[in-house]
Amino acid sequence: MPARPLRVASVNVNGIRAAYRKGMGDWLAGRDIDILAMQEVRASTSDIEGLLGPEWTVLHDEATAKGRAGVALASRRAADVHRVDFGAEDFDSAGRWIEADYDVDGTPITVVSTYVHSGEVGTPKQVEKYRFLDAMTARLPELRAHAEYALVVGDLNVGHRELDIKNWKGNRKNAGFLPEERAYFDRFFGAEGEQITGVDGSVGPGHGWVDVGRVHAGEVEGPYTWWSQRGKAFDTDTGWRLDYHVASPALARTVVSYEIDKASAWDTRWSDHAPVVVDYAI
Repeated sequence: MPARPLRVASVNVNGIRAAYRKGMGDWLAGRDIDILAMQEVRASTSDIEGLLGPEWTVLHDEATAKGRAGVALASRRAADVHRVDFGAEDFDSAGRWIEADYDVDGTPITVVSTYVHSGEVGTPKQVEKYRFLDAMTARLPELRAHAEYALVVGDLNVGHRELDIKNWKGNRKNAGFLPEERAYFDRFFGAEGEQITGVDGSVGPGHGWVDVGRVHAGEVEGPYTWWSQRGKAFDTDTGWRLDYHVASPALARTVVSYEIDKASAWDTRWSDHAPVVVDYAI
């Protein structure tokens, strides 16, 4: 019989302790996940290990500021090695980027869990967001050179295209849908080696990575992964697609299933983000 596909899930848990109080554990118990990437963990490593249980191996990078951000990778098998160094030496990326190399029945794969800054126009928060996206721009080709099967997942806090945000017209001047932000994604997903003109008019080389969610869904609105806690955004599906699986071309060709685990109702959610679960037949 062929081996079962590798199931990788990514979710911004919006605080793992609160998420577990609201039902995250029940979701995880029923999803048969092999590698779980989490963002905005906002807890200690011992907290995460205690909640997930002994069957999981946890890698965790805490933010410099206690109670903020935090990224983690939890897996059924231990990673061979993991790294958290990212960007320039004077750039504080703690709690926002963790990558690990796994051996899946003899096949190596590198998985990254990342949490991009939300940003705020005209403030230092936006400057930090651009510094982070610059660091991603530098790291992505290195990941491709490091591993044929490479995967960057997480809350990237940018809606790449108009299809990725319900109210795109009203958000063109807001962080998360700025042309300057979206241009980075034009290049991330642009044809490798070609000069790509971004939506903001800037030009740079394409990286050739694959947006698994968009390829799977096709040219349709959404499907969204985040909804504001305010008003009726969840009930009316007025959302954003902020959570991505960004795969190397070789890995993208192995995708056999892509699902967004949107809660059945507003009051059954355990995070304001929905998990993105993908099966890779590697």
